[in-house]
Amino acid sequence: MDTRDPHLWKQAKARAGFKMHLRTYLFVNVVLWLIWLVIFLVFREKWGTYPWPIWTTLGWGIGLISHYFSVYHGFNEKNLAEREYEKLKRTHGL
Repeated sequence: MDTRDPHLWKQAKARAGFKMHLRTYLFVNVVLWLIWLVIFLVFREKWGTYPWPIWTTLGWGIGLISHYFSVYHGFNEKNLAEREYEKLKRTHGL
């Protein structure tokens, strides 16, 4: 018999998804920066020192921040619409 609260279960799955996203982000970015570091140390005279992993770190980081806010702060369209509806009800005395 499943006695889970559906709302809490949905939240738990969203938070677990974010944590997996964060782990993947950290792992991939650490690997990319390590590759860059090796290339920098070995081939700096030939290939220069441009820190190319910055674009992955920044671009993906923006997506990760967005994911965080949608999971932990409920910034999605449905939640925002529900909040606005509740505000309207209060202002109109309903």
